[in-house]
Amino acid sequence: MYNIILIITDTFRYDNLFNRSKVMPVRTPELDRFSSERAISIEGFYTSSFPTIPHRTDIATGRLGWVNYGWQPIDLSGRNHIARILNAKGYATQLICDCPHLFNSRFQFGFDAAVQNRGQEGDKALLHLNDPIEKVMPFEKTRLSPMYKGHPLVDTHRWHNRYWRLESETFPSQTGQMAIKWLEENYDYSPFFLWVDFFDPHEPWDPPEYMVKRYTPDYDGIPMLHPNYGRSDAYTEAELLNLRAHYCAEAELVDRWIGRILQKIDDLQLWENSVVIVTTDHGMSIGEHERTGKSNISENDSRYWPLYPEISHIPFLISVPKISGGKSLDIMAQPIDFLPTVCELAEVEVNPPDPFDGKSFAECIRNGSGHHRDVVICGCHTISKEIGSVPAKASTPFIITSKWGYAPVGANGTPELYDLTIDPMAENNIASDNENIVKQMHDILTEYLKEYHASENALRCWGNSPRLNADGTWSIDYRS
Repeated sequence: MYNIILIITDTFRYDNLFNRSKVMPVRTPELDRFSSERAISIEGFYTSSFPTIPHRTDIATGRLGWVNYGWQPIDLSGRNHIARILNAKGYATQLICDCPHLFNSRFQFGFDAAVQNRGQEGDKALLHLNDPIEKVMPFEKTRLSPMYKGHPLVDTHRWHNRYWRLESETFPSQTGQMAIKWLEENYDYSPFFLWVDFFDPHEPWDPPEYMVKRYTPDYDGIPMLHPNYGRSDAYTEAELLNLRAHYCAEAELVDRWIGRILQKIDDLQLWENSVVIVTTDHGMSIGEHERTGKSNISENDSRYWPLYPEISHIPFLISVPKISGGKSLDIMAQPIDFLPTVCELAEVEVNPPDPFDGKSFAECIRNGSGHHRDVVICGCHTISKEIGSVPAKASTPFIITSKWGYAPVGANGTPELYDLTIDPMAENNIASDNENIVKQMHDILTEYLKEYHASENALRCWGNSPRLNADGTWSIDYRS
C-alpha cells in the first residue's frame, strides 16, 4: 500500500495553470512544473456537488450529494468517510486545514489527528474589540452577507487577522509550513493519509500588495479584495482588473506554498511510495458572464447563475509511483471518482460502508489513455417551498459532453447551449438554433438524476419546464 497525500485548494480556476487565462495570466511555476514533470493532468475534470463542503463530501465519500442534499455535516450525508475507510486498512490519517468549514462540518472526526489554522474569511477565534473594524472597500463593490457589527466579510477578515503585510503571516504560508513540519516528523511511517486543505485562493484576496502590483502596476485606487457576488458592472474596468489581480496574486501565493510541500516530498524521497494529488473544489467568475463571485447573493442581480466553465472546470493533477508523469489525459471525471481511483492506485482494497457512486479511472492513468465518462454534470442542491420549482437567483446545473455545454436554467431562466469545442468559456449561446440538441442534453440530465436516485423534488425541479422564481434556498457557504 502506498501513502496518499491529498492537497485541496479552494476557488482555483483551471485556467490559472500554464498561462491559460486570456485576461490576466497567473504565475503558477510550481504546479506547472509538477504537471510537466511528475503528474498526470486530467483535463476534463469538473466539480460535481457545488460548492465547498458538498464538493469535499463527494471527495471523502465517493457518493454524489447535490441531487439529494447540500451543505451539511459529513456524517449526515452517509456512512462513508475517507479517513475511517483508510484507518480500517492500517493507514495513519491526518487533516491539516485552514478551510473554516471543515471542522464545522465534522470532517475532523474519523482522522487520527486534525488541526485547523483559524481566522479565514468569517472565522473568528479571538476577538480584539478595543481595535476598530475599519472599512476596507465600498459596500456597493463587495459581498454584504453576512455582516458583523455592521461590517461585511472583507472588513472583519482584515480586522481579525490584523492587516498582515508579510508573506510569512498569510494562511498559505502558515498551512504550508505546518504540512512540511508534519511530513518531516512522520515520513518514516507508512502507510499514511495526509489531507492538506488550503482555503485560498478563496476571497478575501489579500496577499501582500507588492505581489498584486506585479499584475496591475499602474492601479492607484482602492484595493479590490472581495467580489460582490453579483453584477460585474458594479466595477470600473480598472477596478475589475485590480480585483482579478488580487485573485491572481493569491493563487500565485498558493502555488508557491504547494510547491514547497512538493519540494519537501522530494527531499524526503516520498515520490516512490506515495500517491500525490493536487486539486480544488471550483473556480470563480471575475467578470465572465458579467458577474463576480460564484453564486448570486446580490440585491442588484436577479439572474440565475449556471455553473459555467470558469466555476465548474477544475484542475486535477496526480502523481503515482512507477507511472511516468508529465502527461495529459483527455478524459472526463468528477470528485465522486476520486476515492475509488486513488484507492486502486494506492493498492489498497477497501470496503466502504456504502457503495461508491463514483468509478475508478485508474486504468486510464496506468495506460496513459482511454475513456471514462461520456458526460459530467455539475449541480447545486436547491430547496423550494413549492416542489418542482427553482428558487430565484439559484446556482443552476451545467451539463458537459465532449462537445456541448448545457444549462437547463440559464441566466435569464431559459435553456442555454454552447459548443465547447470552439467556445470553451461558454460565451455564445446557440440554444435557439439547436432545439434537438437541447432536448438531447436535457434527456441526459433526466437520466442522470434517475441513475443517482435523485429525490422527487430534484427530478421535478429540473424537469422539462421548470417553474421559476420560487421562494427557496440553495447551497451557499453562509447565510445571514
